[in-house]
Amino acid sequence: MSLTDLTLDQWRSLDLSTARRLARQAADLAGGHVVAVEAAEHLGARLHRVRIERDGQEFALVPGGTVTLGFDLDAWQPTPEQAADYQESLEEGFGYGPDLRAHLAQVLSPRRRVTLATVLMAVEDENLTEPAADMPAVLAARGLRMPNSDEWEHACGAGATTLFRWGDDCSLDRIPYDDPLGPQHRPNALGLHIAYDTYRTELTSDVTAVHGGDGGESACGGYGHLLGWLPLATANRHPFLATEFVYGPEGEDMYEDFSTRPVLAL
Repeated sequence: MSLTDLTLDQWRSLDLSTARRLARQAADLAGGHVVAVEAAEHLGARLHRVRIERDGQEFALVPGGTVTLGFDLDAWQPTPEQAADYQESLEEGFGYGPDLRAHLAQVLSPRRRVTLATVLMAVEDENLTEPAADMPAVLAARGLRMPNSDEWEHACGAGATTLFRWGDDCSLDRIPYDDPLGPQHRPNALGLHIAYDTYRTELTSDVTAVHGGDGGESACGGYGHLLGWLPLATANRHPFLATEFVYGPEGEDMYEDFSTRPVLAL
């Protein structure tokens, strides 16, 4: 098996020795070295986490293939507590629809099938050093690029069909900022530190979306508990934040408040 043919489903089925061999192959292609190949479990199946260091930066191996992305609202049912929490937010003037399902339809990406290449993706996001329009050239000088939205969402959820990368639930008595031991702080299935802080705003090559946080808008605005967690939802693209603020005139002067998660193509 080669990295070119590697899919997420195949990655779950590999034994540790094969995973190590593919990790070394990826490291050689990247001009780096393997830091760790760790056994993990995700969605009830075995999964390996690979970390590769290149030029002082750690990357995780993200298998590709044809995958399903987006959140399936038709197959999801909010809990009574989640529905009630949203209604409280709605009464305070927050929310994009008369109920939680309508709100999610506005902010989450639709269900779809896409085909992605296997890549290395930075374990940690990094702050922009130039305006977003200039970052492709900045990263290209390092042999890197910005991810696209599909790559970011796939890497974050790693095949999970739940609202968040860890499941459908979140604490409804606190927001992520007030939950230092919450599930958002754990590495995801592929070893990425991702969707962990609503004060982060990760950019991709898609100018109509941002990921992993909303710059703290929901926390500072007092949106409510569930709406305070939703910026960390895997399929949340924050379209209004992206088009009206991040890529608007104000965003040009605030690029240091945004981040991206570099990708190294194999």
